[in-house]
Amino acid sequence: MTPFTAPDAFTTRPTLAGTFGMAASTHWLASQSAQAVLERGGNAFDAVVAGAFVLHVVEPHLNGPGGDLVAIVAPSGEEPRVLMGQGPAPAAASAAAYRALDLDLVPGSGFLAAAVPGSFDAWLLLLKERGTWELADVWEFAIGYARDGHPVAPAVVKTIGAVAELFRTEWPTSADQWLVDGSAPAAGSIVRNEAWAHTLERLIDAGAGAATREERIDAARDAWAGAVVADAVEEFVGAPALDSSGMRHAGVIAATDFAAFRASWEEPVGGTFRGRTVLKAGAWSQGPAFLQALAILDGFGDAELDPSTAAGIHRIVEAQKLAFADRDAYYGDGVDVPLEHLLSPEYAAERRALIDASASAELRPGSVPGYGDRSLGAHPVVGAEPSAETALPTHAAAGEPTLGVRGEARGDTCHIDVVDRWGNMVAATPSGGWLQSSPYIPSVGFALGTRLQMTRLEPGLPTTLTPGLRPRTTLTPTVLVEDGRAHAAFGSPGGDQQEQWQLPFLIRHVVGGYSLQAAIDAPSFHTTSLVSSFWPRDWEPAGLVVEDRLADEVIEELRRLGHRVDVVGGWTLGRLSAVSWSDGIVRAAANPRGMQGYAVGR
Repeated sequence: MTPFTAPDAFTTRPTLAGTFGMAASTHWLASQSAQAVLERGGNAFDAVVAGAFVLHVVEPHLNGPGGDLVAIVAPSGEEPRVLMGQGPAPAAASAAAYRALDLDLVPGSGFLAAAVPGSFDAWLLLLKERGTWELADVWEFAIGYARDGHPVAPAVVKTIGAVAELFRTEWPTSADQWLVDGSAPAAGSIVRNEAWAHTLERLIDAGAGAATREERIDAARDAWAGAVVADAVEEFVGAPALDSSGMRHAGVIAATDFAAFRASWEEPVGGTFRGRTVLKAGAWSQGPAFLQALAILDGFGDAELDPSTAAGIHRIVEAQKLAFADRDAYYGDGVDVPLEHLLSPEYAAERRALIDASASAELRPGSVPGYGDRSLGAHPVVGAEPSAETALPTHAAAGEPTLGVRGEARGDTCHIDVVDRWGNMVAATPSGGWLQSSPYIPSVGFALGTRLQMTRLEPGLPTTLTPGLRPRTTLTPTVLVEDGRAHAAFGSPGGDQQEQWQLPFLIRHVVGGYSLQAAIDAPSFHTTSLVSSFWPRDWEPAGLVVEDRLADEVIEELRRLGHRVDVVGGWTLGRLSAVSWSDGIVRAAANPRGMQGYAVGR
């Protein structure tokens, strides 16, 4: 008997179940391309790389070759590991250099916000070490959709429309690529990116004389970091372009920054919840905040965590506020993050005691012995001084980007999960390099990302912009381990909301006994009472966004508890997908919101 409110009598689609293999992602073409690789004898690692490069083409507003990547890779019978595809700040990108440009924040769009692209090298590292296919075969799907075209999704068209004026007046190369007669293309019309197809073919050609599959892949990696891509990027960003600061800046990223970066493998960080192990990336991501929230919530009874009740939602979001305050106070790259203390049962109990019957409207990082004062200081409050030019909503419908007029965005990202018949499993969240992030580079076929906006220009902070260090990323896939082996892999787009939409999903699945699909379909919510990772780094004290499918009495009770509730459409929050493996049975589910995500398999 589940301790939770019974789920609706129906889900939007079944949880798929079979014995061969499954793929689930935020776009049906990526899911089906990954599944096609499984059908032709590839493993989960071949398949996820094929699907990911299709996502570059069909969800260009959510990710691109110039972006970044975090994945958790779980080979059957082995310990899962983190695939680290987050590039660092370029050598010439420092807080002092940016302050000298009269900036107090890293812009949310344009060249200055670009970290070194990391996703490309990470995918090829995975393919080289864990895959079996040739690069040309894996890229066949992406090259076909880029050169021959694909029907463009409505969400892509909406994004292009939102920044069309910027393209027309300031970013002419983006206008040439994405506009049709000066306007956004029609939804469902054929869109091509022939320059990117040509770049992929040049990268394949770079390894034509190599003797082995692995050497051919490494040749493509070297060509990316050299003459084929990096040199062209350095030349293009030398011309200043308008960014969200309202000024025009040239880029600082150089070919030597590309050459200095290689993706790598890392050990995941683990936490426990109801006897299961939950794995995330390290504290250079926001992943451990998920584990901190789970540790706080693990001290409540099952019925107290029902995400369909006001009391359950209240406990979940209050735990998340505390975890995210610690994220902002302590997490970063190249700094000493006291994770052992932050994830300890004793600290979780201390934080749990702060959750009372009223919604917190404060930023409350915890105190760690020996780490000094970590108060978060002042941040702009949403709605306090609205600006028609820079105002951004604090929630993104269905995980799609919300945009300002200069290309600044929140709610980015896509996601893909694959499991094969051997039990190999991957959860991957690629992002960045969006079509709206910076001007399109026609010689290579993509735009650079804006991950550096998650760094700060104040000295001495865990996330101060520092050459060679990674910006703290919001990308955060999850692997759930049961009985010593990976059981489920899942994730979601959504910036700061990624952890927040995954948390009620996990609670419903693990505690409430919901199927993968039922847990994805159930009404979702998230708090905005946290410092946004995105420009202009604002927050909304006691803010809470909920889907209107929650019962009216639940919404009213949340308001009585002090939450500033914003009710949005019933199918607007989150774009989760998930796969699982148990006793030889593979399962998959995908989000119906936005009518774009899909799971396939057999």
